[in-house]
Amino acid sequence: MRTVRTITVDLQIKQLLPAWGSRFRECIWLDSNNFDQSYSSFDAILAVDAFTQIVTGADGAFDRLDEYVTHTQDWLFGYLSYDLKNDVEDLQSNNHDGLEFPDLFFFQPRKLFLLRGDVLEIRYLQSADDEFDTDWADIQSVKLTDWTGQVDVKARISPDDYLSRVSQMQEHISRGDIYEANFCMEFYAHAQIDPLPVYQKLNDISQPPFACFLKSDHHFAMCASPERYLRKQGDKIISQPIKGTARRSEDPQTDAQIKSGLTQSLKERTENIMITDLVRNDLSRTASRGSVRVEELCGAYTFRQVHHLISTIVSTVKPGIRPVEVLRTTFPMGSMTGAPKVSAMQIIEKLEATKRGLYSGSIGYFTPAGDFDFNVVIRSILYNAKKRYVSLSVGSAITSASVAGREFDECLLKSRAMVRALG
Repeated sequence: MRTVRTITVDLQIKQLLPAWGSRFRECIWLDSNNFDQSYSSFDAILAVDAFTQIVTGADGAFDRLDEYVTHTQDWLFGYLSYDLKNDVEDLQSNNHDGLEFPDLFFFQPRKLFLLRGDVLEIRYLQSADDEFDTDWADIQSVKLTDWTGQVDVKARISPDDYLSRVSQMQEHISRGDIYEANFCMEFYAHAQIDPLPVYQKLNDISQPPFACFLKSDHHFAMCASPERYLRKQGDKIISQPIKGTARRSEDPQTDAQIKSGLTQSLKERTENIMITDLVRNDLSRTASRGSVRVEELCGAYTFRQVHHLISTIVSTVKPGIRPVEVLRTTFPMGSMTGAPKVSAMQIIEKLEATKRGLYSGSIGYFTPAGDFDFNVVIRSILYNAKKRYVSLSVGSAITSASVAGREFDECLLKSRAMVRALG
């Protein structure tokens, strides 16, 4: 049971709450940045201070998570790393791993804050409700800090190596092994950073709808994601994959032309439609007959750094299907793998130089009613404070029509905000 209190607040609370929450060993801050979107329950959420938690490797991870969700029946926050693919399919992850994040992490917060407009709803487990007044005083007195450091990241693979690996991926496409695959590369540094101010700087630059700051002991994620992976709202499932990217322009007329060109690009639309079909197939595995449909196909959306094409696919989940099963049967998300999914993941593992870990995984939460909402971990800086290892990865969809040099430029475009945030 949770004790609930409601307080009217001003906008500064969105700075104070994560700054206070980052003091705890476990902390997740989710921020929609008031982005105009469908299917949103809260403007922001803070969950801190684990009462219970689950941390595990990939083997048997979804079964353990299902047991944890079913047994706890409370708010749970955490992440699914990309390498849980090895629990879903007969796959392996053997590439370089500088971050060493666990494959799965979820916790039941003792202290939970839900923000809608100027109303903050605070839900404490009864074991912690006598700490409310002290905590609220601490929140009001938080001192905010800025990040003024400088981190110079370097690429794990060279530009020439990138072009060679994309060429090898296109050979697989020409042989019919795959139709499309998401190929990613890492930029990294050995440096010490202050994670929360870096996140706040990144969020100020990008202001995306699925921003997140995550802390689990010495592991941190500073996430400026524009993409939703999967949401469960009652018996309705919503997936919103992104495929199709174009740069922004400071000139409004040019910017509008670029956005129009994105919507008309055969290559970009083809990428999106292939992944939309993959998501439809994934959702059909847990959907009532005939309930899978596309609400929006290749909608053009504008973000601070880029324009994107986003499709919305929905379904009605069959009675008796548990929430974790919907995640298991759709994971990893199609936008970060390719089609066919298993073949794409096998080729990705062979050609990429870095274990993805939390990158292209998902951060989100479960409600006591069994609903959930999860993002896609892209446009993110990941950090192991113990090793002082900073990592950011970017990728793009490779098809037969891809020009490797342009794909490389797209990766640099996607990395721009993260590099700026690091100084």
